[in-house]
Amino acid sequence: MESPHKNIISQVKTIFSPLGVITTRSQFGGYSVAADKIMFGLILDGELYLRGTRQSEPVFLAQAMSKLIYTKRGIPVSLNYYHVDERLWSAGETLLALARHSLDEARHHLSVKAACPRLKDLPNIGQAIERLLWKAGIQDVAALRNHGAKSSYLKLRAIKQDLSIKVLFALEGALSGRHLAALSQGQRSELLAWFERLSCR
Repeated sequence: MESPHKNIISQVKTIFSPLGVITTRSQFGGYSVAADKIMFGLILDGELYLRGTRQSEPVFLAQAMSKLIYTKRGIPVSLNYYHVDERLWSAGETLLALARHSLDEARHHLSVKAACPRLKDLPNIGQAIERLLWKAGIQDVAALRNHGAKSSYLKLRAIKQDLSIKVLFALEGALSGRHLAALSQGQRSELLAWFERLSCR
């Protein structure tokens, strides 16, 4: 661990200790900052950033905190992380209150995500299949369950005709909560027979 990071990590663990057990780990080329395993900050290039959301942005902007900017393919992109400057380091109570707000937002985000998981949170469903499902009118996990693997596959195929049987296996696995390679032989055989009948039409 480099000296600048070591010093700021020590500061972070001291000032944010009222929030819980503060831990750091290597992430994004810097270090994540978490309280009781919930990430609410980021240390990058020797600077601290507090995690925010679109809803909490006014809270951080009111403190004149600038957003973290990084360059992606030559284009500057702003992230919902807000810089802690020397003024805030000197205002311990204010900094702690901002960190607590950031932590509360992170907890809320996790609870919402757990209650309403996105399609891509299911096994086998990456962003490409998720976007395709959205185009087919299947917006969430509940809709996918209502349609089932076969009906969902037909909707996808109406948009993209060259879909392989692997996508059908992926949908069935997603609904079963397992990787497509872990489907039973019975499931695979039944789906394969259905796919072959579909292909002969």
